[in-house]
Amino acid sequence: MERLETELFEAAAKGSITSLKKLLKEDPLILDRVLVNIFSETPLHVAAMLGHIDFVKEIIRIKPQLASKPQFINSKDTGGNTILHLAVEDKQVETIKFLLSVPAAEVNALNLNGMTEVDVLIKSRRDVRDSEIEESLKLAGCFGTTETNVALHTYQNMASPLSPCPDHLISPTNMQRNSLRNLPIPQEDWLERKRSALMVVASLIATMAFQVGVNPPSGVWQDNNLVDSQGNPVSDPHRAGYSVMAHNYPKGYPRFYMINTTAFIASLSIILLLMSGLPIRRRFFMWILMVITWLAITAIALAYTVSIMVLTPSDEEKSVLSVVGYSVFVWLCLMALLLIGHTVRLIIKLVRKLRKTLGRRGMVAGSAVLVNNIGA
Repeated sequence: MERLETELFEAAAKGSITSLKKLLKEDPLILDRVLVNIFSETPLHVAAMLGHIDFVKEIIRIKPQLASKPQFINSKDTGGNTILHLAVEDKQVETIKFLLSVPAAEVNALNLNGMTEVDVLIKSRRDVRDSEIEESLKLAGCFGTTETNVALHTYQNMASPLSPCPDHLISPTNMQRNSLRNLPIPQEDWLERKRSALMVVASLIATMAFQVGVNPPSGVWQDNNLVDSQGNPVSDPHRAGYSVMAHNYPKGYPRFYMINTTAFIASLSIILLLMSGLPIRRRFFMWILMVITWLAITAIALAYTVSIMVLTPSDEEKSVLSVVGYSVFVWLCLMALLLIGHTVRLIIKLVRKLRKTLGRRGMVAGSAVLVNNIGA
């Protein structure tokens, strides 16, 4: 029997209706036996979590009497979550709608954390399907606790600039403040927006640096000038396809390409890190990527400065260089200010965390000494 029950859960995990029919043919009472044995998670729990709506429907179709048994359709896992709780948490829209259509399905059921289905929706990660799920739950008569309803209503009014703001939200009560404080911080949304912005910026910088690399300022020579008309070597030879800047500015050209290559490699590094699949889900790693982005942007600004210096005629060089020089100086000061500010902020956080850790250790040590003194 244990083998059949294990295979039933495996079929629920895979959403295999064929396996379900095979198991029921071998043992028609297997679903009833699972219910009697009081498993912490029934096959319906597993199928609902994984979004296998067809599997759930098939169980109800084969055993319609189970749908009328609240102890089956409303069975809870170890966390007190019903099948509907789990479907809401995993954003399984079709499963939610089907479960709400079952008469025996209980709405407003509380799990061990005292949360209804609407509470689970509010506490879960934000998703484009939230509004559809919330509407389905409300139509079925499912509502959250008073505190979460206030928080959700306040959150929606804050998120919609066109919606009228009620008077009681202008001066929020303490309960509303606490509810807003307990709202889930969209950490994943923040990271995703940062990742997308960094990817766009890095791609643009890489494109610009590549174009400057293959098409340097002043262009390239269009012809060969190695010998004169008599076949004698010229004093200032050049070859077609070679950089004019490298010929006319032999000292500044290596510096220019060093700066441009820095911007190119830095931007490619950002793209590589973002696409590598590494779990970059902490602000510290995102801060490192931001520093690399600043380096790439600064390198592009310096490359632009060198390009202007090369392309400016000698009679206009003084005025142009003064403007560019001041602009670059202000830019570098801004970059330094940002870097110093973020570094100081990071150091302060690390110091606070260290003090907190040392304080906890001191409290533990003090408690141990006190216990020893009492024992003595």
